[in-house]
Amino acid sequence: MSVGQDDQHLQKPHFRKDGLLPQRRSHGIRAAPQFDELTLEQRLTRVHGSSRVRVFVVEDSSLIRKRIIDNVKALGNFDVVGFAESEQEAIDAIVRTQPDVVVTDIRLKEGSGIEVVRKLRQQLTHSTPKIYVLTNYAYPEYKRQCSLVGADGFFDKSAEYDNFLVALQAVA
Repeated sequence: MSVGQDDQHLQKPHFRKDGLLPQRRSHGIRAAPQFDELTLEQRLTRVHGSSRVRVFVVEDSSLIRKRIIDNVKALGNFDVVGFAESEQEAIDAIVRTQPDVVVTDIRLKEGSGIEVVRKLRQQLTHSTPKIYVLTNYAYPEYKRQCSLVGADGFFDKSAEYDNFLVALQAVA
């Protein structure tokens, strides 16, 4: 997918180094440390509310998918409501299951994770799941495209997996 010159005038969100879009901060007095000031262990074990978060995983590698699902379940407050290996299978199942969070790879058995993000943002107008891209193909162009189509985070599977888990835990 390429972005035409007509799209260059649009305001482009930029991801921080940890793979997330920047969040606005309040300038008031704070009683507790901000989430990004906590250690990794504190962030992963911090409790956020009582309702369970529904997660859908889009990954064509069964070994990696199992690792992601096991790690998501280990966070405690998460239910994996389904998985898919291809673009159309993912879109159909996500529209049906209405998860709170979608985790997708870029390269799928059939189709693209970038297209999954784009189509979900177009189709799910009444619900807005967090969508995180978790990939071994963490090229700057892919990151830019994911940002343009509406991904909430972009993470390298090899170098930023812990950051992905922290971002996921922050949703709970």
